[in-house]
Amino acid sequence: MFSNLLIADSGKGHVEEMVRMLRDIPTVRQARINLLHVVSEQAGQDYAEHSQKAAGIVAEAVQRLGLNPSEVNTIIRQGDTKQTVLKVADELDADLIVMGSRGLGRLQSILSNSASQYVFQLSTRPMLLVRDDLYVRHINRVMVAIDGTGVGDDALKLACELVRDVPGSTLTGVHISRQDITPTRGGQTPADELLEKAVQRARGFGVEMKAIHGTGDVGRGFCQAAEEHNADLVVIASQDRRPLVARGLVDIDRLLGSSVSDYIRVHAPAPVLLVREPEGRG
Repeated sequence: MFSNLLIADSGKGHVEEMVRMLRDIPTVRQARINLLHVVSEQAGQDYAEHSQKAAGIVAEAVQRLGLNPSEVNTIIRQGDTKQTVLKVADELDADLIVMGSRGLGRLQSILSNSASQYVFQLSTRPMLLVRDDLYVRHINRVMVAIDGTGVGDDALKLACELVRDVPGSTLTGVHISRQDITPTRGGQTPADELLEKAVQRARGFGVEMKAIHGTGDVGRGFCQAAEEHNADLVVIASQDRRPLVARGLVDIDRLLGSSVSDYIRVHAPAPVLLVREPEGRG
């Protein structure tokens, strides 16, 4: 599942607690841990001093996590945090990025130059976002968004792999339709058929999934379902693909528009695991 984790840790928030919860999952326990700390570009001539301080922060994090220092790849880089995280993830070929977030709204994120929001929008790799205002729990109740797309199937497969190895864990699949759809003569709506197919797919991965269908705003409906079912982790897929030329720009239209994934990033009552459309697909 995950064998090469990049932990972008500033020493604040609940990222370390999330890493502990991940390592309780047998298949993740053997994953390589890469711990990144970014020294600000503004450090300038004081880089040596800031780098030494960063080394102490990283060493303390390794100790708090109960990891063997010789088995952790610690990385200290100077630069812009958001660009550095993406660059290091590519260098390491990381299969999961874990970052903390202040849970800012979209406009606030843009104005404050939020690193986690930027990486959330631009990373082509799975990313686990942990808001500072959430209580991180053991991963037992996982909720996944069902949308019938290829990347949605990737998210479902990943969710199944997460719960399959955790005794007593549950998986709930949620599909939100924007409006009610009249059932066919067989008594099923397209949403019913979509969820039934997802249930069968999960069963093929050895997991029994509970299916839930709702109508209305997709982001709000999904977050409400996660709240009602007390989800410990939500897994969502995003097909948002931005042109390469736009990667150096702030995509205000996207961030202020109707991005479901961004709404869930801000409002979900649990850490959010985002699965992106892989490069080259389609």
